[in-house]
Amino acid sequence: MGLPSLEDTIKEKLKDRKNAHFMLVDGMSKLLTEKVNNCQSVDFQVSGIKWRLVIRLSRGRKDHLSFVLEITDEKCTGSNWEVKFNFKIGIVPQTGPDYCFVLVGHQNEKQRIQGLANFISHTDLKERFLVNDKAGFYAEISDVQPNFPVTRIPRSMGTAERFKLIEFSPRNSRFTWKITQFSSFDGEEHSSYEFTVGPRRWRLVMYPKGFGDGKGNSLSLYLFASDYVTNGPKGGTLAIYKLRVLDQLHRNHCETDCRYWFPYNPVDPMDSLWGRHKFLPLEELHNASKGFLVNDQIYIGVDISIVSTTEYL
Repeated sequence: MGLPSLEDTIKEKLKDRKNAHFMLVDGMSKLLTEKVNNCQSVDFQVSGIKWRLVIRLSRGRKDHLSFVLEITDEKCTGSNWEVKFNFKIGIVPQTGPDYCFVLVGHQNEKQRIQGLANFISHTDLKERFLVNDKAGFYAEISDVQPNFPVTRIPRSMGTAERFKLIEFSPRNSRFTWKITQFSSFDGEEHSSYEFTVGPRRWRLVMYPKGFGDGKGNSLSLYLFASDYVTNGPKGGTLAIYKLRVLDQLHRNHCETDCRYWFPYNPVDPMDSLWGRHKFLPLEELHNASKGFLVNDQIYIGVDISIVSTTEYL
């Protein structure tokens, strides 16, 4: 009989770690090779407070990962709030004891994040904890003492999620928006029709005469994350993508690489919009020799190379 899967090991631990949240990261190689620079859990609640786990490349030692616990609760606003607590952060092996550290937490307006900057080396992770490009991280939180009232909802068991990084080939994630009669566009903002990549629908948003500090001098271009097409939790979605305006004459396209965590915020959709105010100078756009605008026709595109998905275990 073989070793249990990481998924089974995590599910077994949920029973006796009621104040823990586990994050199974599927696609660790993309973090270790710097294709992505961090992985974030969905928000979870312990002792009436919302928290989030963040695994990222260490800023001090490039051969290490950092692991931090962040308070994301909307009640933690202003300058007078604070939360004291104890917490343990660790990695789940297939067998044997966990790799973990026990820490004292004290968070407030000036410090919303705590953990270890050099949590584990890439070598130790690969040799001891990486299984089929997956690793299981967790935080266990106790003795939570906020200086403001909260409604504590007892947990009967821990929670867990699978955070997966999906890489796409350009032909499977490329979207091109052909706009004819470009000069006849009325209004400031124009959107493409929606397309689906990974767990969400997306669309391109373009301001022909600019937005923000690009207004009046540049074409502004953004990617917008819309609704989910999966039944998973509606947390943030990491997307790594390239925005472009095509050069129809010389193939010398105007391109910009982007990386953004797109939240799900129906109240303020602008949170789910990311790109460049000054994407393409209007002087270049309307210069016929540049090839961006030919016969009043323009091609705007996006290639999405990596997208994250999340589901509960």
